[in-house]
Amino acid sequence: MSQFITIQVGQCGNQIGSAFWPLALHEYGIETANTGVNLLKIQRNYVKNIDDLSDAFHSFFVIPDNSHDFCFKTVNDLRRAKVKARAIMIDMEDSVIGSQRKGPLRDLFDQKCIVTNYPGSANNWAMGHYTYGNEYYERLEDTIRLSVEKCSRLHGFLLMHSVGGGTGSGLGTAILKLLADNYPVIDRLVSCIYPTVMQDVVTAPYNALLATQELIEYATCVFPIENTSLLDICDAQLKKKENIDQINYNISCKPFQDMNSIIVNMLLHLTSGSRFPGSLNMDMNEIATNLVAYPKLHYIFSSVSPATLTASTMCTLKGAKLLDELFSNAWSRSNQLIKVDPLQLGSKILSGAHIARGNCFISDLKRNVERFQRKITCTEWSREAMKIGLCSVPPAGHSTSLLCLLNSTSMHLLFKNVIKQFVTLYKRKAHVYHYTQVRGFEEAHFVDSQEIVLNLIAQYTELQNQIGPKISRLQII
Repeated sequence: MSQFITIQVGQCGNQIGSAFWPLALHEYGIETANTGVNLLKIQRNYVKNIDDLSDAFHSFFVIPDNSHDFCFKTVNDLRRAKVKARAIMIDMEDSVIGSQRKGPLRDLFDQKCIVTNYPGSANNWAMGHYTYGNEYYERLEDTIRLSVEKCSRLHGFLLMHSVGGGTGSGLGTAILKLLADNYPVIDRLVSCIYPTVMQDVVTAPYNALLATQELIEYATCVFPIENTSLLDICDAQLKKKENIDQINYNISCKPFQDMNSIIVNMLLHLTSGSRFPGSLNMDMNEIATNLVAYPKLHYIFSSVSPATLTASTMCTLKGAKLLDELFSNAWSRSNQLIKVDPLQLGSKILSGAHIARGNCFISDLKRNVERFQRKITCTEWSREAMKIGLCSVPPAGHSTSLLCLLNSTSMHLLFKNVIKQFVTLYKRKAHVYHYTQVRGFEEAHFVDSQEIVLNLIAQYTELQNQIGPKISRLQII
């Protein structure tokens, strides 16, 4: 099975990471808290061949050679076997990482793969990108190489960070460039949080623009996320009766635990085809091949159905009607991880993918994809551009789930919002001196980044307004 290395950068990235590892372990039937729930027993209800779980364990975890036959059921079993997560944790302050070092999964992380500093990047992209990016370059390079050397079939890097702060946006994109330079053929999949209109960081518009320019240049695929969408999903889920007793396993980042779990469920689903077997598996290298039609237009809408907060106790879907509802929910705006509507009037779908896990048949997939194609507008050349995948192993505690990925021209609205917030702040030259005093950064970088993002908006707009050629029918004279 393929292997993935997670790179958690900044406070936000490491909070997502703190939710990632408990839920990843739950997929393999391993308990991370003394809840009295036998996760392995639950997984046995849905997984036909339980060996599929143990075979895929290497995807996210390093197992010593002498422990391959070890039966893992609890965190104590992992500790005794000296199992380590394929995780690199980076932050220029030690608050979130410090709590993980003291948490129940502390022995799961290799101390050689943790890079911290004090007092942080001061919400300054330039400081994170240039100051710490240059100062820690060799250490980061060695840390990443250490993790890569432990992989026999490395498939991709999963980067988690925000674009509103200093460390996540600045150092996160510096690491992205490092990966592009040193490992150009390995996928770089970025899950990043975009700030909303009312952000708590004054310089977020600068950081978001500068980070976006780097993401456009060096990422393989970007899966943007907005906190407002996550909050709306959490509110809707908590109002459902079946989620009242839902067990929450994340204890290290309480304010954002449910929001982070939604992101993690998307990432676990995204990589499922490369980790588990399936009758019509969609491998990770097919994501970029099928969804990115043009260079740099690699921002992808994502939605998961059911949108669960944690590994719930039970969520069983039976029958074609309920399965069709699963698809309809995935297409709903209420399940999208960003507020921009990929199916809004006037937009066009460049490509898409539906990846199902668990109790779903190919006939169900095809029927619902055909139903979806009747309600969307595609470009002339992408009417049939809809990839499907079917993984046999469902998420923990569920019988079926669906991930919908769309490359839509409406993504340009996200970039327009980034430009709008940037211009509002930059026209007053507010806080610019904090950036220009950083060695290596020049004010012209603002203008260059703005131009690159505007060019990307123009590409999306051109595709959206594209009209197919009208070829007159041949006439027989």
